[in-house]
Amino acid sequence: MATFPLGVHGRRVLAAAILALVLVVVAWRHAAAGSPAPLRVAPIAPARASPAVTARLLVVDVVGAVHRPGLVRLREGSRVADAIAHAGGLARGAERGGVNFAAPVSDGQQVLVPQRGAVAVGAGADSGAAAPAGGPVSLSSATAAQLDALPGVGPVTAEKIVAYRQQHGAFRSVDELDAISGIGPSRIADLRGLVVP
Repeated sequence: MATFPLGVHGRRVLAAAILALVLVVVAWRHAAAGSPAPLRVAPIAPARASPAVTARLLVVDVVGAVHRPGLVRLREGSRVADAIAHAGGLARGAERGGVNFAAPVSDGQQVLVPQRGAVAVGAGADSGAAAPAGGPVSLSSATAAQLDALPGVGPVTAEKIVAYRQQHGAFRSVDELDAISGIGPSRIADLRGLVVP
């Protein structure tokens, strides 16, 4: 049997042919053995983006004995304590007992922090013309109890004054009391000197 010498090029061709033959044999054996069925993975449904729950902002007017009176913006569900904290906290001389810190706030509400000694609410306050010991009562910051202690006001009218203030904002003049049912010109004349806007 005659042999033919192979050059470098021929050896490369022979090696490539042998490699191709080996690959064909391996592929055929693999196919004949039966490859396992491909693993099927159920597609994962994309998570539905839940609608962003945006907290509703409330605007509350904080007035009276706080460091920074004015409008504050709070999340829904906030309390009076939160409103006062956003207004810089209680100022020196604030009447802490005149405020319910746990009360929830509502949009457009006015939170009023009275000044200590704004009015002397004592037993037996009669309808004398003298101003209360602590000075005139502020219509814009007095509590209902402080207003009730004024001559001729009473608890029902005191609540009406507070409700009017919450709806319309701070009093601009004593004459504005005329807008409250139950208070007429003669009552306003009696209260002059005892109250200030």
